[in-house]
This record gives sequence, structure tokens and C-alpha cells, in this order.
Amino acid sequence: MLGMMKREFPNLPSYSRFIKLVPRSIMPLCAYLQSMMGDCTGISYIDSTKIAVCHNKRIYRHKVFEGLATRGKSSMGWFYGFKLHAIINHKGELVSVKVTEGNTDDRAPVKDMATPVFGKVFGDRGYISKALNEWLTKHSDTTLITKLRRNMKPQLLEPMDEALLNHRSLVETVFGELKNLCQIEHSRHRSVTGFITNLLSGLIAYCWFPYKPTIKNMPQQGQVATL
Repeated sequence: MLGMMKREFPNLPSYSRFIKLVPRSIMPLCAYLQSMMGDCTGISYIDSTKIAVCHNKRIYRHKVFEGLATRGKSSMGWFYGFKLHAIINHKGELVSVKVTEGNTDDRAPVKDMATPVFGKVFGDRGYISKALNEWLTKHSDTTLITKLRRNMKPQLLEPMDEALLNHRSLVETVFGELKNLCQIEHSRHRSVTGFITNLLSGLIAYCWFPYKPTIKNMPQQGQVATL
């Protein structure tokens, strides 16, 4: 390709030079991703997804992320790598993201991610925490609404909140597009720098998607609509 398009791109660096220049792009990519983030709409969804860096059978031979990646457990089983935590709005736009070790509790990074968020945040049972909910209400004017465990007392929700809570799968759909279309997860990384740039590039690519997963026919206050 370099030889075929040399006239259009006469100053392209060689592959080895390109690899050396990649680390310089990390900070500009971070700034660009921040500028591409969506705005909070008052209705947000929060969840995390695994980013495995190798197959479980190769954990003991894996050296690239030694000392950084950890073993964690998701709904799909055990993995070795990291977690991507994300808050999205009801239009499927990324509002806040954070990467942690694979064994990090889902509730741990919420306080750092909640700065641009207000209104109501819907999550799964992994975010149940009275202390966290009180902190969010006090510091960010945010209410965290989750499904309850079987041994917990039933909660009374407004019809609109209950309808929105039942559509937590929206954030899982976003994760699916990030992995399947933007390829933020694979086991071929040769360096930590390559992992970071690949993840940032994938998140930015998703932000450019013209059509994102969204909740259609948003219910109005006091109504329950078919979403």
C-alpha cells in the first residue's frame, strides 16, 4: 500500500519509525476522545465489560501485561486483563469511561466517573450500595437506580423509572459494538502502548458512528411508553 500511494503520501514514515511515533499519539488521542464524548441528558446507564488480553490457558506464559493485568470474573466467567467502565446517555453516547484492573469492584470507579453526570443513573445489581447512592446524591445531584437482589425488600419506582431500568441492555449493546465493530478487545497486543492506543482509537471510532444504539419513544413524566 505504501508503494502504491507514495504519490499521495510522499512523507509517510517507515513501519519501524511509525511504531516509535505511536506513543506520542496517546495524549492527543485522550484529548480528542474527551472532545467527542456526549453530554449527559439526565438519563444514564452504567456498566463494565471485560477486556481480556489473552486466553486463560496462556496466563502463565503471558508477559506483555505482567504486573498490570489481573484475573477477574464477569458474567461470562473468569478472564485475565482489564475492565472498561462506561457511563452512557439514553442516546448511546459515551459520557464517561475508565479502565481498571480486571479484579476491580464495579462500584470503585463510580465516584471518579460521576463528575459530568446528573439526574438518574441505571445499573445492574453490581452497583448496589447505600453509601455510594448517598454520596452521588450529595456530590453530583445523581440518583443511582438498580435492580434488587432476591433477599432485599421491594422498592417502589415511578413507572418511567421502572421502564428505563428495564432497558439496561442498552449499555451492553454499546459494549457489543465496541468489541465487534471497533475491536477494542483482542489478544495480539505486543506492548502496553499498543493496547492503550488501540483502546482509545476504538472508543473514538465508536463516537463517530452516525447511528448508535438508542432508546426510541422516550417516555414522558407520568407515562409508560413502549421502548
